[in-house]
Amino acid sequence: MEKKKYNISVEATLEVIGGKWKCVILCHLTHGKKRTSDLRRLMPSITQKMLTQQLRELEEDGIVNRLVYHQVPPKVEYELTEYGWSLKPILDSLCMWGETHIIKEYGDKFAVLEDNILNNKDIGLATEVDQSSKEKEPSYPKHKEGNATIGS
Repeated sequence: MEKKKYNISVEATLEVIGGKWKCVILCHLTHGKKRTSDLRRLMPSITQKMLTQQLRELEEDGIVNRLVYHQVPPKVEYELTEYGWSLKPILDSLCMWGETHIIKEYGDKFAVLEDNILNNKDIGLATEVDQSSKEKEPSYPKHKEGNATIGS
């Protein structure tokens, strides 16, 4: 494998989480395991092909685990790996900046944000970020790296 060269380290970050959908997928996974159908419902504009491609790339980069449950009907869920959880502060910062930008451009953020769990008027990601920033060390759930198969 040939060594890759980057001009600045942000290029390496964007290579892993760049694009229109990866950060959105990751934000949804910070709220727990999701099935592909859950992610499609939360992101109605994404195609099945694009979602599958983005999840595969995130899995290859060690950011998400694909959990396969051997049952009928088959069940597959996605969750963040421990390495994936290390992106949470970056995702929180992107969300806070986005909220600030929306308010600057449109006034009321709820006038342009879709109604979903990430934009909950009562809780909101910014509130979670404010609470977590009071902690000294962020605590991420421990997750086994790599693919996981559950059941028999």
